[in-house]
Amino acid sequence: MPDLPAEHLRVADVMARDVEFIEPQASAQAAAVLMGEIEVGALPVGSAAHCVGIVTDRDLLYRVVARGRDPTSVSVQDVASRPVLSCAPDDTLRAALDVMGANYVRRLPVLDGNQRVVGWLTLADVARHLLVNDDALQVSLRNRLEGTGR
Repeated sequence: MPDLPAEHLRVADVMARDVEFIEPQASAQAAAVLMGEIEVGALPVGSAAHCVGIVTDRDLLYRVVARGRDPTSVSVQDVASRPVLSCAPDDTLRAALDVMGANYVRRLPVLDGNQRVVGWLTLADVARHLLVNDDALQVSLRNRLEGTGR
């Protein structure tokens, strides 16, 4: 990954390229199990060729558990968040973060020119990348932790 200042980063510099999908007909329980197994808070619904929604841990909590619905009989497509907001690999990280902020989402599928999912961008990935690659931020955090920064 390039060691660029945050304002020059592209989505492709930070995104995860290995994306796990869940089928729309899968149960809410299956989604929760898969999320737990791979330790994620959301899954794109469908396939790389056709992403039809995003199911999050919050979707499962509020649209299944809080309503007393049976997670084995509720399908992911019935509780997934829509519309699917996305970004492109060549978008600036700032533009992708603006989409996230304006829509109160923490994750975006990354679509290529053919509208295929080629990556997954999360706020956690962005934060991790910036912490690891931004020397000024690391110095500032170190100073704060050591009590030398103001």
